[in-house]
Amino acid sequence: MSGSGIQPADFGFFSTLATAGSLSAAARELGITTPAVSKHLASMESRMGVTLVNRTTRRMSLTPEGEVYLEHARRILSDIDGLEQLIHGATTSARGLLRVNATPGFGRSHIAPLVSKFIFGHPGVEVQLQLSVNPPPLTEDSFDVCIRFGSPPDARVIARHIAPNRRLLCASPVYIAKHGLPEVPRDLTRHNCIGIRQGDEAYGVWRLTSGCGRFSTTEVVKTRGNLTTNDGEIAVNWALDGHGILMRAEWDIERYLKSGRLVQVLPQCHTPDANIHAVYPKRHQNAGRVRAFVEFITRSLTPNLAP
Repeated sequence: MSGSGIQPADFGFFSTLATAGSLSAAARELGITTPAVSKHLASMESRMGVTLVNRTTRRMSLTPEGEVYLEHARRILSDIDGLEQLIHGATTSARGLLRVNATPGFGRSHIAPLVSKFIFGHPGVEVQLQLSVNPPPLTEDSFDVCIRFGSPPDARVIARHIAPNRRLLCASPVYIAKHGLPEVPRDLTRHNCIGIRQGDEAYGVWRLTSGCGRFSTTEVVKTRGNLTTNDGEIAVNWALDGHGILMRAEWDIERYLKSGRLVQVLPQCHTPDANIHAVYPKRHQNAGRVRAFVEFITRSLTPNLAP
């Protein structure tokens, strides 16, 4: 491959094309015609002597060469953006594209409203918010900040603690009046438990810890129930309707516990913490837009979610 075949102007174009997923979608994003997108792509492939994209009538996919090109193009774009911010005072200036990823429920209820407020104070930043059940692979370089529960083990990223988050067991007063309250963890096997299938977590397995320190004991309970979903909001609504016992993050049910629409079950037991973190690649730690956004959501969320 000849180095003259690669032009810096192609990086942003190809990154947008890959994110859009089709020539027509990329055309809308870039504000040009679909034939113009096709012509630009064909010119890139001709200059480089390789096929970057497999095209079909309905969709497109990247070739192995296209995947390699995309990975490096996005890294180069990020480095250029970081250099520009560094020159202009990255520690105080927040500008440029910020790609944020979050889980669907938390993203809709908490992150999206905060993005709206953040943009009012940082008009130089352009935010793209993507919601997904599972975090995007780090190798794809498809995000700048990822809002997730629990600390990721990958050493290539920084996990900034934003707010505490406890998972609690709860049920509606209607369900409790009809079926009673479980007194110990094993009693849950005789109750209808609402299941949530999300991420890689073991479905229907609840770990409950009683006691403190070296006197603590953990029981693993295999729950059962006639309702299952992959959407947390739906599960909460089923609990509110009186269908069963639910394990859900405190941020999602706190208002219902305060109003009495839900009642905490087995309050003496603790489930594994799922503290909220902002995750970002190490190379972005000095980017003004990343620093400003992480600081903003930390200040905004901590008062609301602290026990």
